[in-house]
Amino acid sequence: MTYKQRNVAMMGYRSVGKSSLSIQFVEGQFVDSYDPTIENTFTKKTRIHSMDYEIRLVDTAGQDEYSIFPAQYSMDFHGYVLVYSITSQRSFEVIKILYEKLLDMMGKAYVPVVLVGNKTDLHQERAVPTEEGKKLADSWKAHFLETSAKQNESVADIFSLLLSQIEKDNGNTSEKNSCTIS
Repeated sequence: MTYKQRNVAMMGYRSVGKSSLSIQFVEGQFVDSYDPTIENTFTKKTRIHSMDYEIRLVDTAGQDEYSIFPAQYSMDFHGYVLVYSITSQRSFEVIKILYEKLLDMMGKAYVPVVLVGNKTDLHQERAVPTEEGKKLADSWKAHFLETSAKQNESVADIFSLLLSQIEKDNGNTSEKNSCTIS
């Protein structure tokens, strides 16, 4: 069986749940303990839209607005998952700066991105309205999802949407995409 290899970077401010989303997607479990990530790479084979993929998911260390965008994340990556926490306006502001740095580093006006507002299980602590996330994603021509790594809500959808976007970018538009997000 032949797998299409796709390299994906998971990026965002610290403590937004990048590792929790990664582990939930790859291993199907929620890890409650928190150790700041240096960098982890996960591999998962999956089938999306009748295509077989091997996703190499790089869970990056948390970035802030002063971080230099690491050059290694602009090479050999097919798409990006940019994560903020719905409970942190600061993480939402940082994600905008990260996106700008990503475009600058790649010298492109567009890259395949899914913008993710994580931690919907903490809705009572919400600081970033859903509409703000949608508006930002629209301005980037990106997909937008709100997720809960803890409750495994919409976690697999992140990668399904991103892979669809990557294929579309590569001119492979034989999508049978009936996935809608509301």
